[in-house]
Amino acid sequence: MTEMTDSGVGATRRMLSKVPEVTVWFWIIKILCTTVGESFADWINMTLGVGLNLTAALFTVILVAVLSWQLRLTRYVPFAYWLTVVVLSVTGTLYTDILTDGLSVPLAASTSVFAAILAVVFGIWFVRERTLSIHSIRTTPRELFYWLAVLVTFALGTATGDWTLELTGWSPGISVLLPAALIAAIALGRRLGANAVLSFWLAYILTRPLGANLGDWLASPTADHGLGLGTAVTSVLFLVAILATVLYLTRTRRDTIADENSSPTTTPTTQPSRERLMLGYYALVAVAAGALLVWASAQPHATASGTEEAAPAAASTAPAPVHAHFPPAEIATFRTITSDTLTLIQTGHHGAAKSRIKDLETAWDRDQNTLQPMDGGSWTTIDGRIDDALHAVRADTPDQTTEIRTLTDLLTTLG
Repeated sequence: MTEMTDSGVGATRRMLSKVPEVTVWFWIIKILCTTVGESFADWINMTLGVGLNLTAALFTVILVAVLSWQLRLTRYVPFAYWLTVVVLSVTGTLYTDILTDGLSVPLAASTSVFAAILAVVFGIWFVRERTLSIHSIRTTPRELFYWLAVLVTFALGTATGDWTLELTGWSPGISVLLPAALIAAIALGRRLGANAVLSFWLAYILTRPLGANLGDWLASPTADHGLGLGTAVTSVLFLVAILATVLYLTRTRRDTIADENSSPTTTPTTQPSRERLMLGYYALVAVAAGALLVWASAQPHATASGTEEAAPAAASTAPAPVHAHFPPAEIATFRTITSDTLTLIQTGHHGAAKSRIKDLETAWDRDQNTLQPMDGGSWTTIDGRIDDALHAVRADTPDQTTEIRTLTDLLTTLG
């Protein structure tokens, strides 16, 4: 079955293919882009302290500019295309973070909402164009549907990945394995005759949690079983890798679909019975993944703050001796900053509190190389409490009760 023609679409502009051929290079650079989306968004929002709303607004403006440039092109240009993917990755991540951190929407709910939105986008796209194949991206309406779907897949992938981590408490390194295994299962299914378009979009969604978890693994401190590169270094490394790959593809044109007559706009004919069989295979993979998550969620695991889940009757705060192996002068500095921040929150000076808690983040990061080797477990516990306080104070819609609780917990942890 050939791709439908564009007659009847009105005055729609006819173009060469606006997207790359799906080769190994496509998937490599896609994962690089998703990793940048996670680490770069965290760096701007948390490390620089810009805040979720302002960062999201900034990247929305950048997205509009970059997407406008991409839409004006009449053929696939690697730099413009992948720049759009990078910006969409960052923006989609930020939109999910706003729902989770800013509006306190449960990750299960945001995952369900984004999944429903993606289903609607695909439904309208198919009803209007009769195809979801990326080889058909030769008109402006199809390209608009494509980029909207890409944006939602980034948001959905972010929510799904974060929800998985919330359920399981897996370390960043371990968390990479599930999406990687699922992508491998999809690749096997495609080789055995699964529907090409379905397989592509399933893998496309899963590259988001894979890239995000990979970014977390590289950026997370070694005490949290990461490689300790930090979000800034991770972002730079992957941006350089993306640029090098794009330059290579621009020079070699190895991922360019030449024209509609020579391009593989159709996939090899697959027997309907084989596709139905592979749908059952995908369903079994999904059930197995769900069973694994249910099992993992029932196991004792680390909470978001990096501490072990306590028994129901245990106190919610960490014991005072957690800082015993650290120099008293440093602990006194951390306590002073935390106490100042708490006072500012209690007296309604939220702007000043955000500025003051930045001093805590700076001092803690500065002393990491000194304190962490002294007592890795205590360092991880305090680091988790500081992260909780930073999230609470920097929330775009801060809740004073949560701010006071997290700051009080931090003071208790510091002794």
